[in-house]
Amino acid sequence: MPLRVLILGGTTEASALARLLAGEPRFEATLSLAGRTAAPKSQPLPTRIGGFGGAEGLARFLRDERIDVLIDATHPYAARISANAVAAARATDTPLASFVRPGWTAQPADRWQIARSATEAAERLGPAPRRVFLSLGRQELHAFAVAPQHHYLARVIDPPERTDLPPDLRLLQARGPFDRASEVRLLVDERIDVLVSKNAGGAATYAKIEAARELGLPVVMIARPDKPGGESVTHVEQALAWLEHHAALRSLRGV
Repeated sequence: MPLRVLILGGTTEASALARLLAGEPRFEATLSLAGRTAAPKSQPLPTRIGGFGGAEGLARFLRDERIDVLIDATHPYAARISANAVAAARATDTPLASFVRPGWTAQPADRWQIARSATEAAERLGPAPRRVFLSLGRQELHAFAVAPQHHYLARVIDPPERTDLPPDLRLLQARGPFDRASEVRLLVDERIDVLVSKNAGGAATYAKIEAARELGLPVVMIARPDKPGGESVTHVEQALAWLEHHAALRSLRGV
């Protein structure tokens, strides 16, 4: 029987792994998405949308669906689901691998200020009105309502659900990846003074950091949260090797 795999997704790594596993007879994989994007990209694996109901709900799903192994390929800032994955894997004795995407590091020409949260990032913008490019998703835009003197341009995939937003906020709906030339053009055309970003890592959205560097713009970088995990993997080939190892163990046990 194939190894039953549950992938907690929502990232480029999850999509890349899904493509590797699609049609692979050794694995029977399901991709789980939290449902924060209204129209997620089509995936080559069976896909479920929505939460599990905390760690207990995820553990129940692992048991009910007879999942053999769990892979956490969620966003570097999705600390809660990662904590739930660790707890559920422990409760069900399910092997867990967690993607650890290396973060970006400041280069000599970068002008970064590190903030521990979106609220602190809003404070770091200062009292004088500025034109601010928010590139951190839709979930934390409300944190900038405490600094209403700024003009905000926020790039999102879907519009925010909350209404307690900054009064001078304009939304730009777009889905990456983006290239450096278009990011430079956006920052210049919008007369942006400062960029606010999460340290997502990876290549898909790094062009905005390169563009800010090229233009000499400051970046308020929101630091990553502590993110629990299982056995660390950094790229899809390593995750595939981890899955192949567990598939081989399963065959040796004759299950």
